[in-house]
Amino acid sequence: MKNYSGLLAAVAFAVLAAGCGDHDGEAGTATDGAVLPTAATLGEQTVKSAAEYLAVEPYVDGNRSRGERQAKLCKACHSLDEGGPHMIGPALYGFFGREVGTREGFEYSAVMRNADFVWTPEAVDAWLAQPGRFLPGNRMIFAGVPDEDDRIDLIAYLLEATTAGNGE
Repeated sequence: MKNYSGLLAAVAFAVLAAGCGDHDGEAGTATDGAVLPTAATLGEQTVKSAAEYLAVEPYVDGNRSRGERQAKLCKACHSLDEGGPHMIGPALYGFFGREVGTREGFEYSAVMRNADFVWTPEAVDAWLAQPGRFLPGNRMIFAGVPDEDDRIDLIAYLLEATTAGNGE
């Protein structure tokens, strides 16, 4: 029997990388036709507590069980646990409400260090949809989560899993 593990790894990398790379920085379009912002077009954001975000649409109806299953993709490169280590990507515990590229102990790319936005659910949603389009030149090799419902479920889960008091 032939060993295809190298080929499978190359195909998996190509699939993940398909949504990344150089993009023109214009807003993308979600699967429902909504225009998604980029880091440059995000504008001023209101930072709320995780509990406040989880109490309103669309996250109040987010399926956290589905989101937890989807978070396995995140956990391949990020720790979600309080006090968790940086991995290929920075630890994500406590990242909501935080300025991009400011987690101590992680070596961010220049693009991330020089970006000017706060990680709110709106920013995370646009990032997850198309990371390479949201912030061109970032080094996250991930094609994105194209389905809006999947992103809502994932964000609802992350709001709870990465916030002290589970979203309180």
